[in-house]
Amino acid sequence: MKVGIEAATFFIPDLFLEISELAEHRGIDNNKLLLGLGLQKMAIIDTNEDTATLAAEALLRLFTDYEIHPKEIARIYLGTESALDAAKPTATFAVQMVETQLATQFGERCFKNCDVLDMTFACIGGIDALHNALDFVRINPNKKAIVLAADYAKYELNSGGEYTQGAGAIALLISATPNLIEIENYFGVGMSSVYDFFKPRRHIDKDKLINAPENYPEQIEIFSDEPIFDGQYSNECYKQRIQEAFYNFKSEKLIHTNVISSWEYIIFHLPYAFHGKRIFAEIFASENNIPCSTKDEVKAVLLSDDYKQFINIKIEPSQRASSEVGNLYTASIFMALFSTLQTAFLENKELTGKKIGFFAYGSGSKAKVFEATLHTNWKSVVKNWNLFEALNQRTAINFQTYIQLHKKALKKPVNTIQKGFKLEKIETDIQELNGARYYKYHV
Repeated sequence: MKVGIEAATFFIPDLFLEISELAEHRGIDNNKLLLGLGLQKMAIIDTNEDTATLAAEALLRLFTDYEIHPKEIARIYLGTESALDAAKPTATFAVQMVETQLATQFGERCFKNCDVLDMTFACIGGIDALHNALDFVRINPNKKAIVLAADYAKYELNSGGEYTQGAGAIALLISATPNLIEIENYFGVGMSSVYDFFKPRRHIDKDKLINAPENYPEQIEIFSDEPIFDGQYSNECYKQRIQEAFYNFKSEKLIHTNVISSWEYIIFHLPYAFHGKRIFAEIFASENNIPCSTKDEVKAVLLSDDYKQFINIKIEPSQRASSEVGNLYTASIFMALFSTLQTAFLENKELTGKKIGFFAYGSGSKAKVFEATLHTNWKSVVKNWNLFEALNQRTAINFQTYIQLHKKALKKPVNTIQKGFKLEKIETDIQELNGARYYKYHV
């Protein structure tokens, strides 16, 4: 039985900051970011956007672009590391928004019998959601599931991660009719508990707060979107985990030959556009029996004509969208897939039956490696995307506006005419609903 992705959509927020402007204000050589990391723009959420609105936009487009009936869907799983609540799944906000919007066509509470869940494991949470959805459909081939991945990557101002920020979401329809790609049930896994990047609960003493209520504890727990991270260490963890997962994948599938040569494209989680090609040298060398155990040998592989040609053919198309949006955390690897297939579609390539390799990573840390096969109907799915056209229609903001958005200093949204799902209110007056979030669709 074939199982995989039947349809797919994406959503990128309207606002973006040019990386060159960030570089200028931070005193960074823009060529380091552009030529070294592949960074051009970073997508930014407005004051009335959050993880739930991003996910809802992608989810609604899935139903409208591919004429799906809500009753077909048995499960909706959201991968995110930008959750809005420590108990209530962010997926419930997104599903409720879309359910309300579809009520006129399909009736009230059209998702009332649909299972909804969040999954969190840093940037690999979306792939974990995909893995679980695939398993569900394999057991229940007459049912369908939806995978959402939605995040905004936010780092402290002036930090080493600031220029890799981004935001966006994707939605995938998983079924036994994989019109886009079929995914076999072979997943290689590499896992180790490390602290390369994490978002802990932190503490602040009550006496450091102005006018703190009497009923507050002496130490107050706080949560921040900005992570604790070690960039170099995280790169090493990424390389180690994908190697462990890759060789586990080959072992699971009993592959003893050069498998990467059989993949038409290779898709990575991309914290920045050029990350995939910079951490793949060891696997490329191993598959081609090239010595690559010292720093000099790794550098020689990276600079070799064979490796550069390999990158240009199999990896470069996946980088194009990443350069325009930044790190989407859980949605990043899927955006790399969108970028690759949109490029192939525009170049009128014939990919039916071709295989794609996937290298997913999430800090903390875990990697998964798997492969997929392009379906004969893949172009009928991709023709709805218009990815690069959508990216060219966004609105640029200046550095001062970016700083205000980052500090949450603006009371009103920057874009007042953009339609779609928007956060209307966070309850503060009613004690029993303190913190409740309310959304509205703007036409």
